Amino acid sequence: MRVVFLDDVDGVARAGEIKNVADGYARNFLLPRKLAAAATTSTMQQADKRAKALAKEQDKLDEAAQAVAVKLSASPIVIAAKVGEQGRLFGSVTATDIAEEVSARAGSTLEHRQVALATPIKEVGTYEVAVSLTRNVKAQLTVQVKSDAEEEAPAPKPTRKAKAKPVEEAEVEEAQAEDAEEEEA
Repeated sequence: MRVVFLDDVDGVARAGEIKNVADGYARNFLLPRKLAAAATTSTMQQADKRAKALAKEQDKLDEAAQAVAVKLSASPIVIAAKVGEQGRLFGSVTATDIAEEVSARAGSTLEHRQVALATPIKEVGTYEVAVSLTRNVKAQLTVQVKSDAEEEAPAPKPTRKAKAKPVEEAEVEEAQAEDAEEEEA
């Protein structure tokens, strides 16, 4: 069956495309969900208008995403984590952690699915991570994983001057205390 896609369907087509699909797929999935319509002259014209409008919107999103990509690639993303003795993390830094940090820095929302991280980061170091800001704009980020002890070094405690007695006086007092104990016994 020949259909015009009214919305994007992942792995199949984008809005405005005209494709031949299996009859059952069209009747049971695409048409009831209004993701596609039968390819007639009027639906093809409507889909063409909608595709042009979506393309304009996508261009605006891509421009904004380019600005965010430049801002993010300017400096590394620093994530503090608890670290063991040998530089291994207690737990790991995941795509969700990176997405939250990027969202906080960029001022826009980023989902963990947009961060291309094959395996979670489990060691301290610097990593290159790909992020898909929109379907057309991708950015390479530098992620630095550091020990939280490095980030929050405790403030040095103020030194207190202890009131110490000279060594001779302390020895005399100890000897007197021992003598007093012996006399009591």
